[in-house]
Amino acid sequence: MKTLKPFLMSAILLLAVACNNEKAPKVLVLYFSQNGTTKAVAEEIQARLGADIEAIVPVNAYDGDYAATIARSREEREGAVLPELQPLASDISSYDIIFLGYPIWFGTYAQPLATLLANQDFAGKKVVPFCTFGSGGLDASVKAIAEKLPDAQVLPGYGVRAARIAAAPAEIDMFLKENGFIKGDFTPLQDFPEQHPASEEEAAIFDAAVGGYPMIKAMATMVSSREIPDGTEYLFTAVNLPREDMPDMPVREMKVYVKAVEGQAPEFTQVVR
Repeated sequence: MKTLKPFLMSAILLLAVACNNEKAPKVLVLYFSQNGTTKAVAEEIQARLGADIEAIVPVNAYDGDYAATIARSREEREGAVLPELQPLASDISSYDIIFLGYPIWFGTYAQPLATLLANQDFAGKKVVPFCTFGSGGLDASVKAIAEKLPDAQVLPGYGVRAARIAAAPAEIDMFLKENGFIKGDFTPLQDFPEQHPASEEEAAIFDAAVGGYPMIKAMATMVSSREIPDGTEYLFTAVNLPREDMPDMPVREMKVYVKAVEGQAPEFTQVVR
């Protein structure tokens, strides 16, 4: 046993050195931002990770007003037009993890991202989507990215409503810790329990959360809730109601996430249709 001790100590030391010298993954935050909202999220992620960062820049900028951007985006989507992008300065092949940011247009990633996904090779990369939106689109866009990048590992993403951008720093901190990108203490959230019919009080919380948003006219039918560090989070099932601008809209079911923080009005965080 005496002759084995030096050998074992050497092996342990070599293992420790190997672990300490293990190369940290190289991270790039790559994003398209039309009005600066997605850029703010990208810069928050970059600052917390100490990652490289670069903007995706269309040759023909989307610099018109809201109506002009919507019209152009619709024309591009319906015509399967990929807007031309300026060349990237970053070499995607040299990165291990790529945080990919975009606004949601027409329920999924903005059209400039379609060009990027078609023209860049993400094979073997870990891709972390993040997005900003008016009401929702995170789940649908992450699924669409995974379908476009079958040779990449597309991880769970982060999304935030543009109206809630002030909440992004705390949520990003939680997201990065929860998914192991940075170290730190956090409280894991419990799964939502089984839903039950929404009571009048719960329906009132739903109405207060979505009442100021013109694109949602709906009635809560079912709900479940869980405690979060600063209050209560609700997951509502709701059905849309007829709108004056769309009186023939078919009845559709949706999921609506709502946060109720003590001392603040409830607000919805995401709609999943």
